[in-house]
Amino acid sequence: MLKKLKYNILFTTFLASTVLGQTDVGKETLISELEGTLMAPCCWSGTVADHGNPGMEEKIRELVSQDKTKEEIVDHFVGIYGERILAIPVARGFNLMVWLAPVIVLGLGTLVLVNYLKLRAKPQKAIPFKEEKIPYDDLIEKELKEME
Repeated sequence: MLKKLKYNILFTTFLASTVLGQTDVGKETLISELEGTLMAPCCWSGTVADHGNPGMEEKIRELVSQDKTKEEIVDHFVGIYGERILAIPVARGFNLMVWLAPVIVLGLGTLVLVNYLKLRAKPQKAIPFKEEKIPYDDLIEKELKEME
């Protein structure tokens, strides 16, 4: 009986630590994702993960510990700092150009390159050479020989 109770306690402890460990891993993953998604507002030169803004990291951990979803936390920071806080712009309105411009430029560049290569690949028609009699050619040749 005592042995069975001992195994039950060990199994329950193992099960609880596994469940709690997965929750902690899930929270750490969410924190890492948020730190990579949000820009550091101190200098706007990199994400929180790259820059290491302690105040922002603490606020993210606080909101995650309150069991807020990723969308709620992102909305919280967008409400404070605006869309500028997002490392990846939202694809709507003028921000849509950030997503479409590279595709358009790549397409136009490919079109120009293909047309250029087609023109270079076509053999150029040779201009026919007509041997014409140059006036005073004989006289010029004679004078050149005399100068030698």
